[in-house]
Amino acid sequence: MKMLMIVTMPHHKFNAAVKDGTAGAKLGKILDALKPEAAYFTETNGKRTGFLVVNIAETAQIPSFSEPWFLTFEADVQIHPVMLPADLQRAGLDTVGQQWS
Repeated sequence: MKMLMIVTMPHHKFNAAVKDGTAGAKLGKILDALKPEAAYFTETNGKRTGFLVVNIAETAQIPSFSEPWFLTFEADVQIHPVMLPADLQRAGLDTVGQQWS
């Protein structure tokens, strides 16, 4: 299942990695392991944040996607299922709308 991971990294841990020269290698190691379909980095609410699209086949995989961020950067991680437009078209919204109107 396609999931959106939102990873927010606290300043102290990431700053330490930047200062000691390991931030790039640490990020690279995590991204190599998770193999995201897409990864974008920006800031949200003044904190370094990554938005990653990953494929998680079963819920038992969630720790293997989250723990690298927790353990490496003490990051906050949110995981949300997402759909492509084609998925939404197959969702049967017309039937649901008729049932609940």
